[in-house]
Amino acid sequence: MCRTVSVAVLSLVLLSLPLAAQTPSQVAGPVLPETITRGPDGNVTVRAVRIDEPLGLDGELDEAVYQRVRPASGFIQVEPNPGAQARDQTEIWIMFDDENVYAAARAWDSDMEIVTTEMRRDNLWNGNDIIGFSFDTFLDRRNSLSFNANALGARHDGQTTNESQWNGDLNPIWEVVTGRFDGGWTLEAVIPFKSLRYGPGRQQTWGLQVLRPSRSINEISFLTELPPARGQGASQLVSLAATLVGIEAPPSSRFVELKPYLTSSATMDVPSGVEDVSGDVGLDAKVGITDGLTADFTLNTDFAQVEADEHQVNLTRFSLFFPEKREFFLENAGTFSFGGVSVGGFGGGGEAPILFYSRRIGLEGGGEVPLRAGGRVTGRVGRFSLGLINIQADEVEDPGVAATNFSVVRLKRDILRRSAIGVMATGRSVDSRGGGANYAYGLDSTFGFYDNLTMNTYWARTQSEGLSDDDVSYRAQVDYNADRYGVQLERLAVGANFNPEVGFTRRRDLRRNFGQFRFSPRPAGIALVRQFNYAASINYIENGAGILETREQTGSFEAELANDDTTSVTYTRSYEFLPEPFEIARDVTLPVGDYSFDDVQVSYNMAQQRRVRVNFAVSRGSFYNGHKTTVGASGGAVRVSSHFSLQPSYSLNRVDLAEGNFTTHLLNTRVTYAMSSRAFMSALVQYNSNSNRVSTNARLRWEYRPGSELFVVYNEQRDTFTRRLPDVVNRAFIIKVNRLFRF
Repeated sequence: MCRTVSVAVLSLVLLSLPLAAQTPSQVAGPVLPETITRGPDGNVTVRAVRIDEPLGLDGELDEAVYQRVRPASGFIQVEPNPGAQARDQTEIWIMFDDENVYAAARAWDSDMEIVTTEMRRDNLWNGNDIIGFSFDTFLDRRNSLSFNANALGARHDGQTTNESQWNGDLNPIWEVVTGRFDGGWTLEAVIPFKSLRYGPGRQQTWGLQVLRPSRSINEISFLTELPPARGQGASQLVSLAATLVGIEAPPSSRFVELKPYLTSSATMDVPSGVEDVSGDVGLDAKVGITDGLTADFTLNTDFAQVEADEHQVNLTRFSLFFPEKREFFLENAGTFSFGGVSVGGFGGGGEAPILFYSRRIGLEGGGEVPLRAGGRVTGRVGRFSLGLINIQADEVEDPGVAATNFSVVRLKRDILRRSAIGVMATGRSVDSRGGGANYAYGLDSTFGFYDNLTMNTYWARTQSEGLSDDDVSYRAQVDYNADRYGVQLERLAVGANFNPEVGFTRRRDLRRNFGQFRFSPRPAGIALVRQFNYAASINYIENGAGILETREQTGSFEAELANDDTTSVTYTRSYEFLPEPFEIARDVTLPVGDYSFDDVQVSYNMAQQRRVRVNFAVSRGSFYNGHKTTVGASGGAVRVSSHFSLQPSYSLNRVDLAEGNFTTHLLNTRVTYAMSSRAFMSALVQYNSNSNRVSTNARLRWEYRPGSELFVVYNEQRDTFTRRLPDVVNRAFIIKVNRLFRF
């Protein structure tokens, strides 16, 4: 009862705040045939143009509208010369009819060195010449939906939340075609209004940003002037985007999407001798409730097509974070972020807990748990962002998982220009130990000042059967991230009994103080170097009793080269107190005690646009009461062609301790062949010496029509303990087909 009252009171506080600070003013915009105006204060306004007939999507830019209407241009660099006009300009048009928004561009390239390395969807953000359109359809100056394509017509799309969190796994329905001309390349894209969410009213005013990286000259430019500290990631600075006027849109709530699926599988488990052939059906649905709210429903949910997780080696006492990849949880995933802690695909939030971690639903103890049915409501109502989730998971006799209901409530209110406050509550009917219910709830805020200063805070509490007192977590973080200087300060506390069982907690019972300072000059007299980065940080962690458990002091130097390579040297001095014995490897256990150690790491990262590239890192130093050597080659790629690529990586840890010696190997290779921008085959093969397993996850994905897909998946695990070829432990062959119906 106390929990419900607390969340209700916080919600009423949010509802009582005035709206005046965020009400957008009407913008007149340019008068046709002009489509762009630039004000003396740097504000940019772009006009969208109504067309009478749909564009012939061919990348030729030969329709009459391109002659009748002047393009918007004047792109401005963030790299390598911030604030200067782009060397090779980009011209863009935004058009619409009753069904679609059209985005077109002409990208000039005086050298005609157009860099394209990928045709597969969602794999071209780095290392390709691309044109990206981002639409802030609610004009909240915080969130946007992005549509990017390279010169081959490969697509990369995603969602930015609160100017900081990127969800690149979202796949809205849209089409794009590219072409070439004597002076560069062209793009035409069609985005159905049904793929967008926007506010009420026929006359729309949106935010608009357009991105253009030119890899051959390592130049990044945007439609508006942006601070250079974020580089290409400055596309997330929605508050500094242009204003798009003139759009006349149909009511966004009038849509229904149904996606039934059919799956068939054959599985074999060697240790148990069980073989099974089965099939199943299910349904995903999406319904527009209001102009800003969307409901998602799932029945007999299936995630067979999701790519396997990449293995990780853990030499710490604490849990590893794996990103969410399941489609049902991806749209508006940033709505459920709490306290400025990332929930996206780039990893977790460090030591800070994540109050809602969707991988706690449908996964338990490394195995899948069937989901009977579930629903979500996400979107915006005025200045409020709303997220609701309720999912029912089935029981699993082995390993003894009870049927469990999961629920999440999220409400966030925009205030000021770039700030928000919110509340969140999560619950599960049966905790992970099979006992009583578990609840978590809290209040958070995010404040953005000027262009580079942010503050994140939260307070949260959990209630679990058998756990009482010391069940609170709070955080205050200040981050100043400018181009030349950067400062970050954080105070974080996590109680010993803080237990959000629909969330993720890497480490409990801590009081953390963290500080980092960065100095990043751009040397004018060194042509080979774009920017130096000098950084120093200290991480100081005590437990609840005030005993120091972790202290980490780091100093680093990095050089960003003009060819987009980077090289760095990092020195780390560590102190670690083990309050209990720590089994760091099989038959190697470190005793209770305090340990001081340090190491030096040298790394070299090659530019993403190279056809053959790899990121090298070598570190050597003391480690607890011994020594550790680490060698890594990650982010590697061999681009045989724009259709075929290899992405190998390898890491080795050689550890010598008083209690014993051990070596870990982690090897994985991803092989990808893209037949077109709609169809690809990939195989991820991994070897992990810790588990003595070789695993294979091979997938064929064919989008045979927009939003409708065929998947063929083969999974296999082999045991490397055998003397000859590794023996098969289990394997599965799965076929899944779905079909999208839009009304």
